[in-house]
Amino acid sequence: MNWMKELFQVEKPIIAMCHLQALPGDPNYDEMGGMDRVVCRARRDLHALQDGGVDGVMFSNEFSLPYLTKMEPVTVAAMARVIGELKSEIKIPYGVNCLWDPNASLDLAVAVGGQFIREIISGVYASDFGLWNTNAGETARHRQRIGGKNIKMLFNIVPEAAKYLADRDIAEIAKTTEFNHAPDALCVSGLTAGSETDTQVLKRVKDVVRHTPVLCNTGCNIDNIQRQLSVADGAVCATTFKVDGVFENAVDQKRVKAFMDKVKQMRQAV
Repeated sequence: MNWMKELFQVEKPIIAMCHLQALPGDPNYDEMGGMDRVVCRARRDLHALQDGGVDGVMFSNEFSLPYLTKMEPVTVAAMARVIGELKSEIKIPYGVNCLWDPNASLDLAVAVGGQFIREIISGVYASDFGLWNTNAGETARHRQRIGGKNIKMLFNIVPEAAKYLADRDIAEIAKTTEFNHAPDALCVSGLTAGSETDTQVLKRVKDVVRHTPVLCNTGCNIDNIQRQLSVADGAVCATTFKVDGVFENAVDQKRVKAFMDKVKQMRQAV
């Protein structure tokens, strides 16, 4: 049994994002509402996602824009508070994503019991956030050092708002990433959050990796999810679950349920 089937108990799991509002230190932090408002919004979104039937959830500091490639300690602490307050209410497998810092993501996962992280863990990129360098070997050793060897690492190999600095084909990147870093999964994205991932790119990645699950990382919706899951081994979903499908809005449980009903019908038909 592959690790995703073992963890999520379904084929082709849907991992929903629980986007946290801006946190202390972030440019758009709501000082009047404070952390209580952040927790309240996260709780509402979490329950809408769970009650709508998603298979897993991943907490991220999505509204910490513009992101840092080395996260400030206050952000990790704030995320830990939110997840800590909600932990007794989480009924499905969960992970974390500290944008864009894989070591901080691992630290947070260990602290709150998260079972997986998603991050930019390998490669060098020219991005909206400047020159974006990584050190996968250091991250792997950090995971071991802090007692996180069982935390699964989802490698985003097509970062949003960034381009691989070397002129390398995505299939080549996928193949060497699998060989050099033994990722637990590969995530393939569109240009930004909510932008549809190219199914042909997904297929090219899927065709060259030997053992690694491939996830559609952005832009899934009720109209394209059947096509995307015909190739991908699962999906990470967020914007499509929001009110009116708008990134900034709260989660709409009715949209979640309609999406998951379609996914479940697909699974039964296989």
